[in-house]
Amino acid sequence: LSGLDPAQPYFQGTPTEVRLDKSDADFVDIIHTDSAPTIPNLGFGMSPAIGHIDFYPNGGEEMPGCGKNPVSQIVDLDGIWEGTRDFVACNHLRSYKYYSDSIIYPDGFLGYPCASYDLFQSGNCFPCPEEGCPNMGHYADKFKDKIKADFLKLYLNTGEAKDFPLWRYKVTVTLSGRSKVKGYVNVALYGSGGNTKQYQITKGTLKPDNTYTAYIDAEINVGEITKVKFLWNNNWINPTFPKLGAATITVEAGQTR
Repeated sequence: LSGLDPAQPYFQGTPTEVRLDKSDADFVDIIHTDSAPTIPNLGFGMSPAIGHIDFYPNGGEEMPGCGKNPVSQIVDLDGIWEGTRDFVACNHLRSYKYYSDSIIYPDGFLGYPCASYDLFQSGNCFPCPEEGCPNMGHYADKFKDKIKADFLKLYLNTGEAKDFPLWRYKVTVTLSGRSKVKGYVNVALYGSGGNTKQYQITKGTLKPDNTYTAYIDAEINVGEITKVKFLWNNNWINPTFPKLGAATITVEAGQTR
């Protein structure tokens, strides 16, 4: 059974006979997309973990792309009716949109086991454990025989609009050069699966020999990495023309470690 943002009002905190629970099937997977408290946030979905595995995309409360202004949302590409409905219950309805996207992307929507979304965001739960990470949505049941805990909370990020899946990478850059400068460092990844846009790894003071790390959620599965593009900028004209390079760039894919 797949629970697509199971309802919060009248269901959260009730006995298991009343609501969806992992005792209802051999394998119950849940996608939480609107689990903020009903008052004052109007969250329609429940927040407790109730399945064998529970996915909390983007933290499970506010979905990217749902904060758009009402006019642009209601006059939607899919028509006024769909747009109005999305405006009223955008976070809640993301659950079925992620699910339908997951059918097309069997390798997408990896959920990372983690104690909280904040820890996930700061990279504490990266990469996937040895047994791998389950895929949120249609292919979640591939993970059925690998579950060790009573409850498994899984976190991931998604895009703002179709196509929703993102692939997480850890990018570490060690700089080389003669003097420190202020500015930012961007990296783009190229691979057998395609290439990503540029992602900012760090900004502020850039010191040669220092190492900077960022976790990026790329819009494609890069596959086997063939090259990386390194770009730095110091934001303003510097008459000394400082030079900065990358001594090393390390990329780790969450899925394959």
